[in-house]
Amino acid sequence: MRFIEEVVVDEFLPTVRSMLAEDLRDRGFTQSEVADALGISQSAVSKYAAGDVARHEDIVEDERVRDLVERVGEGLASGDLTPVAALVEIEVLIRQLEEGDLLADLHEAAMPALADADVEFSVHDPDSGLRERERVLTSVRRGLRTLTNASGFAGLIPNVGANVAECLADAATVDDVAAVPGRLVDVKGRAMVPGEPEFGVSEHVATVLLAAREAGADVRGAVNLRYDPETVDALGESHPTVEFDAERPTREAVADAVAAADRPVGAETLVLYQTGAVGVEPIVYVLAPTASEAARIVRELL
Repeated sequence: MRFIEEVVVDEFLPTVRSMLAEDLRDRGFTQSEVADALGISQSAVSKYAAGDVARHEDIVEDERVRDLVERVGEGLASGDLTPVAALVEIEVLIRQLEEGDLLADLHEAAMPALADADVEFSVHDPDSGLRERERVLTSVRRGLRTLTNASGFAGLIPNVGANVAECLADAATVDDVAAVPGRLVDVKGRAMVPGEPEFGVSEHVATVLLAAREAGADVRGAVNLRYDPETVDALGESHPTVEFDAERPTREAVADAVAAADRPVGAETLVLYQTGAVGVEPIVYVLAPTASEAARIVRELL
C-alpha cells in the first residue's frame, strides 16, 4: 500500500527542491542562502548541487513544474515572494497535480489497482484564502519596490506620509487591506519604508479604497501622493479623475465622488483627490486593479 502523499514526499519534493536549488544558485545565491530560502540544511543543498538526489524526469519535464520553479526562484531572489508565499505556491500546484493529473498518474503507476477505482484526490482548495493573502502581500511589495527604486518619488510623499495598499477580492473592512505599517516618509530625499506589508495597518488609505469599491469602482490597489494641480492634470490625461470634499466624512465624500465621476465603460483606474480643509492636508489617491499597477502609474509621473 502506497499513499499519494508518499509520491509527493519521495518523488515530487526532492525533484522540485533540487530544481529550485539549482535555479537559486544560478541567480547568485550562496549555498547558505539557498538553504535558508528553502528551509533545508546546507548538506542537503550540497547533495542537490552534486546531483546526488535523483530527479523524476516526468516531474522535471512538466511545464507547470518548470514555470513554478522559475516563478518561485525569481520571487525569492527579488524579494517579491516570502518563503511562506513560495510554500503556498508549491502546495497549490501539488494539490492541482493530485487531482487526476501528474501526481495521480504517478500514484496509479505505483498502485495499479487504483487505475480501476473511482477515487478523487481533492485535498486542498487551490483558491484558498491563504494563497490570496500572500498574493496581495506580494503585489504590495512589488509596488513598494517600484516606487522606492524610482528617483524622485520621495518628492511625491505628503507630509502625513504615503502608503501602498491592496485589498482582498471580498474586502469589507480595513483588516482585509494590506499596506505598510506606519506609512512611507521622506527622509532627506529618500523614501523610507518602516516595515513589511501587513493586513489592517492603514486605516486612512484603506478607507478611501474600500469606499471607492463600495461605490462601484473596480479597483483593489491604491497609492496616495502629495497634492499638486500639475500632478492631477498629468494623471487626468490618461485616467478618470474626480475631486471629493475633504470636509465631509471620507466614506460619504468618496462614494459620492465615484458615483459622479465620468468614467469610460470598463475603466480600471481612478484618481481621487481633495484639496484640503482645516487640519486636513490635500492628498491624491491613485486607484488601480492592484497595488503594483497603482505604483506603476505613479512612477510614470517621475
